[in-house]
Amino acid sequence: MKTLILNGSPRRSGDTAALLDVLKAHLDGDIYEVSCYYDDISPCIDCRCCRTEMACPIDDSMQDVYRYIEECDNAVIASPIYFNELTGKLLDTASRLQMYFSARFFRHEDTPIREKRGGVILAGGGDGDPDRAYSTARILLHHINTTQVFPLVCSHSTETLPAAEDAQAAAAVQALADFLNRNRQL
Repeated sequence: MKTLILNGSPRRSGDTAALLDVLKAHLDGDIYEVSCYYDDISPCIDCRCCRTEMACPIDDSMQDVYRYIEECDNAVIASPIYFNELTGKLLDTASRLQMYFSARFFRHEDTPIREKRGGVILAGGGDGDPDRAYSTARILLHHINTTQVFPLVCSHSTETLPAAEDAQAAAAVQALADFLNRNRQL
């Protein structure tokens, strides 16, 4: 089993990382984690190449991510909540999913992406709300053929309770891992 994680956090030891550590400790199979802040992935430049062919001409690490998206069994989006939304760097990386959107909506073609299960892990505090970020993440998962999505996992009081100490969030992450591990064949 293969799981793709799109990690939208700039902090390698922050709240999102703490929750991802729990997930990775309980996941079976191979894990490919994309660090949107540190991997060599440029945002979409709207060149429109993908409107006529299943290709993106930007030659960076996203080419490897495309291959993994197409063959993986699971996909997880993990991010801090910034102004009620996913982080900008995660959205930059996600903009490159335009290739799959264009296949469906401009060229009217099926994409080569296998059906998968997925989940969303969010962390944040203050007066922010996870609903918009969760909605955006679900749209992104839809465009990479994620047909079954686990309910939102969120540690949302990190200003007073770090995610690493949030037992309820840790239990939800373990339940997400169990859900993903059951994905033998959809």
